[in-house]
Amino acid sequence: MGSQENQAIYARRMHKVQEHIDQHLDQVLELSTLAEVAHFSSFHFHRLFAAWMGETFGDYLRRRRLEMAAMRLIAQPGAPVLEIALSVGFGSAEAFARAFKSRFGCTATEWRQGQADRWASRLEEISKKEIAQKSNPGQSFSKQDQEADAGLADHENSPSSFMEIPMKVKVIQRPPVKIAYMRYTGPYGQPISEFWHKVVSPWMETNDLFGKPRYGISHDDPGITSADKCRYDACIEVPADFTATGPCFTTVIPGGSYAATRYCGTGGDIGDSWTYLLRDWLPASGMQLDARPCFEYYPIDGSYDAKTGAFECDLCIPVVPL
Repeated sequence: MGSQENQAIYARRMHKVQEHIDQHLDQVLELSTLAEVAHFSSFHFHRLFAAWMGETFGDYLRRRRLEMAAMRLIAQPGAPVLEIALSVGFGSAEAFARAFKSRFGCTATEWRQGQADRWASRLEEISKKEIAQKSNPGQSFSKQDQEADAGLADHENSPSSFMEIPMKVKVIQRPPVKIAYMRYTGPYGQPISEFWHKVVSPWMETNDLFGKPRYGISHDDPGITSADKCRYDACIEVPADFTATGPCFTTVIPGGSYAATRYCGTGGDIGDSWTYLLRDWLPASGMQLDARPCFEYYPIDGSYDAKTGAFECDLCIPVVPL
């Protein structure tokens, strides 16, 4: 067995550990349990984890719990802070308050309000530019404005048009899906497009995987997690008997209820679309997130314009009743 395959085995096992942690943040997580998940000796697992992840298990677990809490504070504005703290594994309000302020430099309540104020300001900025464009059709915007502030695209309009809030969101039932994926870690945005083009596409061609549904799983919120630790999985739907080889890994996207909305655009404003879905639609929906991942779903018949780079996908978030 070559060194690359050995590295792939380690990566597969550590990815399973990361999945297990994210799915059980509200529970007591012991190193011995995670060592069993990874099929490694519990005696040495803490060193293996730190070497692979670049941070100790305790630091990683605390970071993931606080990052998930920060997201839920925004997505569930009516939930008491203590309820959020308990949902990510903190045993008391006091322990959570200390850890949260140490990580984010403010209290959980201040964080929640500050994020809401920033998003309201962003929507006002988009609205003003939309009004200006409609009032002055010939007005030109900078390339940066066009890419970053093109609005939240409505799937019933052209990819370059502004979205009329609220987004059209449907709660759908999705079956579990086996996927093969390749992981990118680093800043989101253009580097992810390059990752698909330069790394994933050649691998898909080699394994005859073109023409199958694709998924993009962003495991971290770049507004919360530092850019160098943000994880993204470029995924392709595969049959049940597919065996991972080389640089890819396999897992299952769980089935169940998902809130979904169609995105049309060049990607420059997709972060705003995610923000609206999580921070405006979700709190008013009577639902909440659970431990399943959010993802972008690229259907086989989804449109793509090679000239403009405009594409279609469904933004999907896992939901359960409050």
